[in-house]
Order: sequence, then structure tokens, then C-alpha cells
Amino acid sequence: MKRRPLPVAAALVATALLLTACGSGDDKSSDNDKIVGADSAASASPTPPNASDGDAKRPRMNLPRDVKETFEGWTTGDAAKDEILADAGLAQSAVTYAVTQGDPESPALSFYQADSALAGSRDWVKGIVDSGFTYHGTVRYYAPDISVFDKKSAGVSYCADESKAFNKNLKTNKIDKTPASDDSFVLYSTRLEKNSSGVWKTTKLESERGNKACLR
Repeated sequence: MKRRPLPVAAALVATALLLTACGSGDDKSSDNDKIVGADSAASASPTPPNASDGDAKRPRMNLPRDVKETFEGWTTGDAAKDEILADAGLAQSAVTYAVTQGDPESPALSFYQADSALAGSRDWVKGIVDSGFTYHGTVRYYAPDISVFDKKSAGVSYCADESKAFNKNLKTNKIDKTPASDDSFVLYSTRLEKNSSGVWKTTKLESERGNKACLR
């Protein structure tokens, strides 16, 4: 499996948690197994736009006051694409939420993720929690790029700026303000599949730190 970090992983350089979670298999891609690669931008919002509820009862995810996420350019004006982008953003937020709740089995994770993406996220959250850390600061998600493969599958790539996000020790409340570097910028490439409740679940996820497309 390909290793991939999740939000704020850069601040864990000095710990064993640098061994990031597995996001997707190394098997060759087919037309039914696509993920997409990146670039774009625009206005910022504190959370991804609301996805269409459909028949799904979406979980509430309220982050602590010292943890924020912003999403730039997360709307296209195309309702179908915006629905996919919203769920892609919420899948990322579900990981952050699970860490702040100290819960690798958070229902929000399984609501927005499945398959190898979910397994990797649970392992990553568990590693953070077991080491006594949580998150502090702001992560900015930007430059989303979307490819719709068919009515039930799509690919979304986007960048993350973790330069203002850090790890916080739960026992001491000490914040590890690691200096920003190229590795603070991450390119995520994901595959999403629409379930029977109308939720676009992230099923595969890959990432690359320091990708030139994301450097700002």
C-alpha cells in the first residue's frame, strides 16, 4: 500500500507517527479504479459547502475552538460537482474531527469514507490518539480539481497548507510549532463513490508532500 499522511502529519517528524497510514493499494488502475491529480482556486469558506442530504442523516462535526479548516474554491457553480466536492471536503474534516475526539472509530469517518481510505484513516487516527496528541491551528484546503467518471464515481484532487497547523500534547497542552517547509504542503488525490443514500464516500486516497503544484 502507498503511504499517505493526513492533516498535521508534518508536525510529527520527531515521532514514530511519521509512518503514515496506508491510503490505497499499489494495484494498477482501471477505468473503474480512477483517482485524479490537481490544480485550481478561489474564495475561502470555513467549512465545505453543504452536500445534498438525500436520505442520509449526516453526523455533526464540531471542531474545538483552536482547530480550524478553510476551503478555498470549493464550489464550481455546477450542482452535481459541488455535491461531490462537499463530500470530499467533509471526508477530510471527518479525520480531523476523529483526532480531536480521540476516537479512531468515529461514526463520521465511516460515514464519509470506505474501503482502503477508511482503513488508513482509522489507523492514522489511532496512532495520533495512542501517542497522546491532538491538533491545534488551521489547515487550508485549496486548488480542488474534479473529474466525474460516471453517475456513481469521481475523482477529486486538492492541496492542503499545514504551515499553521501543529500537534498538541494532551497531557501538557504544549504545542509543537514545527517550522513550515515544503513538506507543509500536501497534494491529495482521491476517488469517491456514491452510495445508496446519496453520499459520495472517499474510497481511495493518495498524497504527496512538497508537490510543486501545491507550493505557495
